[in-house]
Amino acid sequence: MEKIVSFLERADKFHGAFPHWWDGETGKIKPFSPKDDGGDLVETAFLVQGLLAAHQYYANGNKEERELAARMDKLWRDVDWNWYRNKENVLFWHWSPEHQWDMNFRVRGFNECLIMYILAAASPTHGVPAKVYHEGWAENGAIVKPHTAENLPMNLRYQTGNVGPLFWAHYSFLGLDPNGLKDQYANYFDEMKNYTLANRAYCIRNPKNYKGYGENCWGLTASYSVKGYAAHAPNEKEDHGVISPTAALSSIVYTPEESIDVMKYLYQKKDKTWGDYGFYDAFSETENWYPQQYLAIDQGPIAIMIENYRSQLLWNLFMQHPDIQKGLRKLGFTSPHLDKKK
Repeated sequence: MEKIVSFLERADKFHGAFPHWWDGETGKIKPFSPKDDGGDLVETAFLVQGLLAAHQYYANGNKEERELAARMDKLWRDVDWNWYRNKENVLFWHWSPEHQWDMNFRVRGFNECLIMYILAAASPTHGVPAKVYHEGWAENGAIVKPHTAENLPMNLRYQTGNVGPLFWAHYSFLGLDPNGLKDQYANYFDEMKNYTLANRAYCIRNPKNYKGYGENCWGLTASYSVKGYAAHAPNEKEDHGVISPTAALSSIVYTPEESIDVMKYLYQKKDKTWGDYGFYDAFSETENWYPQQYLAIDQGPIAIMIENYRSQLLWNLFMQHPDIQKGLRKLGFTSPHLDKKK
């Protein structure tokens, strides 16, 4: 953690926000695309979510640990979430010193970015008003669209149709505990459980008749693919016959029995699916495609969600952060983690 924090302190930042990619040796920005050469508020939110959990782990420790927590706190306080509104009641994904707001990506729900809005509201230094969440993310209530996916009730509108890739159920909820988490738009555990079960049910139905899909082999999400990197989703346009182990395994908090069944099935095929760092990123039985590759953003949620399933460690740490509790109240959330007396 000392190494990570020291790197973050000296690495390129843009109004406190981090870029999508750095050079790992120098900390200088490595453009993700021609105009994506500045701050990336979504990736910043994922990183800060982890920092705040780590902060809580060290905050009441010995002198050295408290000093490390204070440095994490400074990184958190330096992110200027308000800047990334671009004077509107919505958060923008990107800003670049050279290209300014040219990427022009207003982030609206529902996708993987819920955590960004919660952090923006929670910031003690550069916080945004609640209306940014309700008008920007929730689009004045248009985020609510009751419907069914694979005969399962859903309450939110998803950008890819009835349901999207499974990482949308993972990234925001690595620290943010969905259990009992509610606001005026959704009960987030129930929503994400049905979202996961719909992804599974689609794979079992298997409308494109891919080899290997079934009760013990399901899970469509962003990963390596037979057609390059792709955000696989449970619809016929975005389903390329590729199973990504992180999809089912990181969903263990919503579907423990079903996810463990996938884990056991994949482990039985470990000569093709398993390596030094766990399950490989993706495979396709239809294409006989078993690349021995890893993708960190897929491996990370597996470990974190397994630990949340076992002990709720990361959830408990993140949710006890006083800034997060204030931010959730500010936006109208209820959660078992919130002290009702405050």
